[in-house]
Amino acid sequence: MNIALWIAAGLLAAAFLVAGLLKLVTPHAKLEQRMGWVSDFTQNQVRGIGTLEVLGAIGVIVPGITKIAPVLVPIAATGLALLMIGASLTHIRRKEYNQLATNVVLFALAVFVAWGRFGPYPL
Repeated sequence: MNIALWIAAGLLAAAFLVAGLLKLVTPHAKLEQRMGWVSDFTQNQVRGIGTLEVLGAIGVIVPGITKIAPVLVPIAATGLALLMIGASLTHIRRKEYNQLATNVVLFALAVFVAWGRFGPYPL
């Protein structure tokens, strides 16, 4: 089970690191062309979301590898799950139902990591 949790954390970290960095370095207008939901948010809000995603990606991996404050792993996973709830609500509000599958998968991975690391398989 420990291997499955590491794989899930790695997938989460990869997905959120890429998504977060994209939001941090891409101009707002260009993001609007690729992601319609961006038009509902200011540039600072989108960068804030990107920052949370990058921090979450770091948080599900680095504390587990370094064994420094490993309790941060399930906390970061919980934060990423909450981000996915917010993303899902935004897509539902905008009637972008085709975007929900990604949110559900990432939410499930985050919940799995949070459950495993808070519960029976701590680091």
